[in-house]
Amino acid sequence: MRQFTTGDLNKQVGDVTDAASREPVVLTKHKKPRFVLMSYTHYERMRTGADPRGAYRAAEMPKEHQALFGNELDRLARGEGYDDEP
Repeated sequence: MRQFTTGDLNKQVGDVTDAASREPVVLTKHKKPRFVLMSYTHYERMRTGADPRGAYRAAEMPKEHQALFGNELDRLARGEGYDDEP
């Protein structure tokens, strides 16, 4: 998560809001975190619990995720998938 000072917000509002449109950013004052700035869409997903993302320990991973994860590990073990990214 990126951090900006409250002074940065005053001087570089465009840069700060551009960053906040991609992910929440921390605004600091006197080197201490004071506020979090985020897009309205991100806020609504958090507020309503509609954000489908989740984190799991490997042992607690849902079955459908285990299958996807296993398939990708197999691809990497065969040497595939390393050059897929642009």
